[in-house]
Amino acid sequence: MATSASPLEETADALVERIFEASLATFDIFAIYLGDRLGYYAALCDNGPLTSQKLAELSDTHERYTREWLEQQAVSGFITADTGREGPTVFSIPSGHAEALTHELSLSYIAPLARMISVAGFKLPDIVEAHRRGGGISWDAFGDEMRESQGAMNRPAFANLLTQEWFSSVPDLDSKLASGARVADIGCGFGWTSIALAAGYPNAVVDGFDLDGPSIAAAREHADEAGIADRAVFHQVDAGDPIVDGNYDVVAAFECIHDMPDPVSALRTMRRLVADDGMVVVMDERVGEAFDPDADEIEQLMYGFSNFICLPDGLSTEGSVGTGTVMRPNTLRRYAEEAGFADIEVLPIEADFWRFYRLV
Repeated sequence: MATSASPLEETADALVERIFEASLATFDIFAIYLGDRLGYYAALCDNGPLTSQKLAELSDTHERYTREWLEQQAVSGFITADTGREGPTVFSIPSGHAEALTHELSLSYIAPLARMISVAGFKLPDIVEAHRRGGGISWDAFGDEMRESQGAMNRPAFANLLTQEWFSSVPDLDSKLASGARVADIGCGFGWTSIALAAGYPNAVVDGFDLDGPSIAAAREHADEAGIADRAVFHQVDAGDPIVDGNYDVVAAFECIHDMPDPVSALRTMRRLVADDGMVVVMDERVGEAFDPDADEIEQLMYGFSNFICLPDGLSTEGSVGTGTVMRPNTLRRYAEEAGFADIEVLPIEADFWRFYRLV
C-alpha cells in the first residue's frame, strides 16, 4: 500500500530542487562572466551567426573551449543554435539578449552583475577565514574587476535616470542644480554620478572625492572622454579627512555610506561642506524598515552583496562599524544624528533598488 511523503520529506525534496536550480543558475553566472570577459557576446552581436571556429578566431580563444561554451549557452537558452544545415553548427544571439549582455548604457545591461558575483566567488576562501577570525577583504584586495563591475553595473541608471528622472522630480534640488550649483560627490568611485550631474546640469561644477586611487584615475579618464573634465574634477582623499574643504550647494553620496568603516565621519564632512542654504543627499539601498524573513527578492539580493562584498570590505578596516549593504533607514538616521544632522527625510524619487534621503 502506497504512503504519502511526510512533510519533512516534502520539504527536503523542495530544498533539493531549489539547490539544484540554484546550481544551474550559478553555472549560468560563470558562463556569462566568460562571455563578457572574453568578448564572446560582443563578437556574436557584431558578427553573428558564427561557428565555434570563427568565434574562436574573432575572440582569440581556444576553439574547443569556445565550442563548449557555445553549446552550454545554447542549452541554457542564452543563444540560439542552427543545427539544421550542412556543415558546422552556427550560433546567434537574439537582439534582446545582446542588449542585456553588451549594450553598456542600456538600462537592461546585466552582464556586470554576473561579473561582480563571479569576482566575489574568487574570494570565498578569504571570506571563510574572515568569518573565523574577523577582519575582511578590502576593496583594493577585491581588485580591478570588482571596481569595474561596480561602475559598469550602476552607470546606465546614472546616465539615463539621475538627472532626467530622479533629481528632476525634486523641484528645489533640480532648480538648485540647474542654476549653476557647486556639487561635492562623496565616494564617487568611477565618477559616473559626477559625470551624469555635470552633463545633465551644464552650469554645475562637480568635485568628486574617493579614497581609492584606481577609481579616481578611471574617473578622470571618463571625464576626459566625456569632454567635461573642466566641470567634473576628481580628488583622491578619504571623505572623513578634515582636509576636505569647501562650500557646496549640493553635497551627495551615492550608494557608498553603507560601505564606509566610519560613516559618521563622512557625514560630518558632508555637513561641514554644505552651504547654509544647501542640500545634503544620500542615495543608498532600498531595503525594508526592519528585518523580515519574508523580505522580497531585492532584499535577498542586497544580503548577497552584503555577505560576499560590502560587509567584508567594510570590516577590512580596524574599528569599522560594519554596516553592510542592508542599511536600514533608522541606521542612517542614527549615523546622521551622530554627525550633527537633525533628521533624515525620504525624497519622492521612485527607483527599484535605491532610496534617496535628504539630511536636514
